Amino acid sequence: MSASHVIIGDGIAGSSAAETIREEDPDADITVITDEGEALYNRILIKEFAKGKLPEAPISIHEPEWYDERDIDLQLDTHVTTIDTEDNEVLTHEGTVYEYDKLLVATGGTPASLASFGIENADADGIDHFWTFQDARSIKENVEAADQGIIVGAGLLGIDLAAICGAQELEANYLMRGECWWRYALDEEGAEILHDAMRERGVTPVFDSGVDEFETDEDGQIRAAVDPNGERFEGDWAGVAIGLSFNTEFLQDTAVETNDDGVVTDEYMRTNVDDVYAAGDLTWFYDTILGEMGQNGSWGSAKEQGSIAGQNMVEDLKAGGETDEPEEFRWVSSYSITHFDFPFLSFGHPTEGDDEAARKYSDTEYRCLAFNDGKIVGGVLIGDLSQQSKFKKLMREEREVAQHKDLLLEEDVDMDKLEEATPKPE
Repeated sequence: MSASHVIIGDGIAGSSAAETIREEDPDADITVITDEGEALYNRILIKEFAKGKLPEAPISIHEPEWYDERDIDLQLDTHVTTIDTEDNEVLTHEGTVYEYDKLLVATGGTPASLASFGIENADADGIDHFWTFQDARSIKENVEAADQGIIVGAGLLGIDLAAICGAQELEANYLMRGECWWRYALDEEGAEILHDAMRERGVTPVFDSGVDEFETDEDGQIRAAVDPNGERFEGDWAGVAIGLSFNTEFLQDTAVETNDDGVVTDEYMRTNVDDVYAAGDLTWFYDTILGEMGQNGSWGSAKEQGSIAGQNMVEDLKAGGETDEPEEFRWVSSYSITHFDFPFLSFGHPTEGDDEAARKYSDTEYRCLAFNDGKIVGGVLIGDLSQQSKFKKLMREEREVAQHKDLLLEEDVDMDKLEEATPKPE
């Protein structure tokens, strides 16, 4: 009999797993189940659509025919309700049962709402969250119709909302809880480069702020936000990006280990339950570079995790259990922003670490590196990205280099000098 693989989720992780499984096992039965109404699309580009820079068509990655050509059974608009890990069965909201030999959970997350923090009117009309293509459509329509905007969430998704307002020429107040944007990764000097770019596009950063409540009119439409200082900001549209709640409800009655950070896996994308794997944003996995558990929500990371999971699912079946030589997920991720006149890139885990080194080179050039136990674990580059491959290499090699910050902060890092000063670990 052919091996049966069921994949829950058709994001880049699930799709990459399906493609890898088909390449490794031409005869396998593959089913991909997703609660979205459209096949895989580019989540990176949906912000460009919301900015009015792209039509819908280029954002699609896989049309349904792609799955047909590879004999992959794609089930759209299908919600998984429960999993029976003893009988290896997946049950959907329509009562359909899918049997599996190997199961991959790649369901990602859902944008967290301020309502979960007790914020009044957090789900009022005119408040959007940003994750799916449907979210992007709603944001584009609402921003184009709005007179004044409000943005909440001082992270990488929040700045997408700021850029959308700027592109659509909607003036907005960007309410941030700390003293600067992405304060866990940047100091104020580096963040000010982004602040200035926002201001130039009509988006005003408001620091040490946030939202205590939203005000609405008699029709339930947002009209203002009130921050913890009692200051009131008018707006008929708000974009909120405060993180994700991971889609693991259907695992609650199973033995699959989960926590607030998602599904727990090893470095091979295996969960603690036989035949069940996980990949993508919702994985809390063993990071072999950090030497500890971690999480990574980048597109490239999710794609690689899906491919690794798919390969191990096939190889484990061939081995009749678990292969002695599974593929390991070892990855230095990166995330780039192209909203402004200068490039921006983060890599690795820039919010981690016990030490850092930072330097501002010009009004639009800045570098910040995060270290843990003397090793680079992440960083942020603004303006000049030319040194990124060097830093990623040092991170992969787990080289202890923090004692040579002067070399690392040179505009052009001399790897020969660094090699002499910091030999590779044995």
